[in-house]
Amino acid sequence: MSELVDTPGEVREEDAFDPRAVHEWLSARVDGLGDDPPAVRQFPGGASNLTYELSYPDRALILRRPPGGHRAASAHDMWREYRVQSGLKPVFGYVPDMVAFCDDESVIGTEFYVMERLKGIILRRDLPDGLDLSPDDVRKLCKDVIDKLVELHQVDVEAAGLSDLGKGAGYVRRQIEGWSDRYRKARTENVPAYTEVMEWLAANQPDDVATCLIHNDYRFDNIVFDENMQVVGILDWEMSTLGDPMMELGATMAYWVHADDDDVFTRSRRQPTHLPGMLTRDEVVNYYLAKTGLAVDDWTFYEVYGLFRLAVIIQQLYRRYHDGGTQNPRYADYWMFVGYLEWRCKEIIAKAGA
Repeated sequence: MSELVDTPGEVREEDAFDPRAVHEWLSARVDGLGDDPPAVRQFPGGASNLTYELSYPDRALILRRPPGGHRAASAHDMWREYRVQSGLKPVFGYVPDMVAFCDDESVIGTEFYVMERLKGIILRRDLPDGLDLSPDDVRKLCKDVIDKLVELHQVDVEAAGLSDLGKGAGYVRRQIEGWSDRYRKARTENVPAYTEVMEWLAANQPDDVATCLIHNDYRFDNIVFDENMQVVGILDWEMSTLGDPMMELGATMAYWVHADDDDVFTRSRRQPTHLPGMLTRDEVVNYYLAKTGLAVDDWTFYEVYGLFRLAVIIQQLYRRYHDGGTQNPRYADYWMFVGYLEWRCKEIIAKAGA
């Protein structure tokens, strides 16, 4: 499996930090690291929080930190991510072991935390070279991914010590108000106002279906598989909270691109949901509802919410580039996809009202 394991590359210049400073801070809290600082490499992706491997002679650790530049005030909460995984580990084993949390921004310029490395395969846009999956394999893998989401939504939050993570009832309303406010604050002159979409979401809110622990960024590139393509870990818990599981599923489906979707949407695909055997968006929703016993009268609201939420996330990333907070050229054209997502939301709304 070694050639398939997700591997880091060189650290991007704008994301670099002083390994010696991290080593000195970490050595005061972790025994057996030796005198020399670790070799540091960076994992691909990193549109949200940044992930690095700290390689010591006898140990590999992972460091997570926020990006530089303009950031939404509520985003990139390192302590939340560290705390959630610490609490989850005894009751939901699909998280790495936490090592240490640093709230002293003088060390590398931001908060960060360190955890044990969980080695495995992470599926991004396409399958890694050397990994061939039949349609039956893909379908089994897909169901395993959704099964773990179902299992997460059934976690006893009291036992995990996370019962205070959310604000209780009213999650749907808070999400629509919160994401609408984030979009207005992140908007630049070259993207649409989204007025019609935000007004429709505000006017069509269902009641909360349930309240449970949700990951809030549940995608293939946050899931670690072993050599048998079984889920062994789930990463990136910064946005986790107590919320409505259907809102989580709607957000997940916004990334679920089919092979026969339109050209713009298929070009945006960042996970292998196009593979033969993969459940469609409708099949995932129906499978999840059957597994949980939950029911919804109309999926349209959750579908539009997921796409709008994705538009806000993309616009926040573009705003960082627009304002000079990052020079990463991958963000330069994100504004165009924000416009496309408004069109897609409006099409779904119009079809539902026809």
